[in-house]
Amino acid sequence: MRFSYTLIFHALLCSFFIQGQEPGVYSTPNIIIYLADDQNAWDYQIHGNDEVDTSHYDRLVREGISFSNAYTAQAICAPTRSQLFTGLFPVRNGCMANHLPVKKVKDINDYFSDLGYEVILAGKGHIKPFSVFNWTHFYHTVENRLLPIKKVRKYIQNATKPFCIIFASDLPHGPYPKQNNYTNKLLDYDPSARNSKQNVSITKSGYYQNIEDDNAQLGRVLRMLKSEDVLDKALFMYMSDHGLKGKWSVRETGIKIPMVVRWPGKVAPQTQSDRLVTIADVLPTLIDTAGGENIDEVDGRSFLSLLLGDDIQIRDYVYAISTRQNIQKCEIFPSRSVRGMRYKYIRNFNAMEVMEKNLGDNPAVNAFIKHGAQAHKHVPFEELYDLKKDPYEHLNLANNTKYNDIKQQLAKELLRWMTEQGDFLITHTMPLIKPTLHPLDRTSKWNKPNKKLLGTLKDEDYMEVHY
Repeated sequence: MRFSYTLIFHALLCSFFIQGQEPGVYSTPNIIIYLADDQNAWDYQIHGNDEVDTSHYDRLVREGISFSNAYTAQAICAPTRSQLFTGLFPVRNGCMANHLPVKKVKDINDYFSDLGYEVILAGKGHIKPFSVFNWTHFYHTVENRLLPIKKVRKYIQNATKPFCIIFASDLPHGPYPKQNNYTNKLLDYDPSARNSKQNVSITKSGYYQNIEDDNAQLGRVLRMLKSEDVLDKALFMYMSDHGLKGKWSVRETGIKIPMVVRWPGKVAPQTQSDRLVTIADVLPTLIDTAGGENIDEVDGRSFLSLLLGDDIQIRDYVYAISTRQNIQKCEIFPSRSVRGMRYKYIRNFNAMEVMEKNLGDNPAVNAFIKHGAQAHKHVPFEELYDLKKDPYEHLNLANNTKYNDIKQQLAKELLRWMTEQGDFLITHTMPLIKPTLHPLDRTSKWNKPNKKLLGTLKDEDYMEVHY
């Protein structure tokens, strides 16, 4: 990324933003990240859902800049965290399926240590190996899966260096409480549904309770930071790791995330950006904010200019992957997507119409490939959506000849990105990812393969991986 003189000037200003030497106040900005877990981008009052309390998030939106087109490249917990902490997309960093470790890469601890910072992870980990993620401190969740706010407060009171603190909430991720404040209430808000009066999942009341509890927790974090004289002198960023409804997929309901940044004196309040940004862009943005240099080795791109009010285009496209392996109800059904400002293209590599081409000489592997395709038998090989008119992907335009040029251009861009990333679908017809938690051919609480397929896969049936 080339820096303009304006950006250099802003970076210099940032380096002198906070003055003083007492604990918690430095000549470089402290950075606070709050990461919610499994919350849909629309499930906030300020974004239209008045059925659940999100008052503290709503306050952040009023006091900062919110991003209406922020994305993760994979709608699962660990792969999203891997992007946030490495600035690399999932295939490049190695965490391209849930529960997988990253490769031996540089991470947020390495970059910020070089800048004189300490990096604290408080709450959910769900990212490995520890040899890569060498946190200054890792404070685990406490009773009822809550954040260790008291431990973070004590750290702040004794801090002698600038810090980056990541509050990684375990909410609103399940399990969902059966007894809650939303039982027997009409909970039908879902702008992504064709019919907003659809039947409501029995877990939704518990999901809403977890959102309410997380909102209360966010409020406690904000009050603690305020009482320690940190909140108004730091950059505070809130995100959810991905959406719950589209989890594991490349649908907008999974990969689009809420993102808001509050930074008094730098970020204008009540502002909004529709520029495309990704969670992989957060790390280079924060490094830029802290006065660090541009890093060519990462996939992310700094959007500090957007925070400071310069409305420039950071990205032409955002991308996403889905493997559907090493998860609950795991299947062989990989997908990839690319979206520009208006149109989005999806390719489902094991759709029924192309499944026969994916078969090889191994009958056991073939059986799982066939099962994966059959499990998604109504999903086509190609999908194309006009997100301006159809933001939740209901009308597939892939077979409409009027859009052939757009489809071909996006397909070409997707292939370019996959090649750049070293995507295994470029070199393997339909690979099986070596499981760390959910084997395809084993019965578990979450997976129940056909009895004839139990124990049929061998180590050599999986593609070679880094772990």
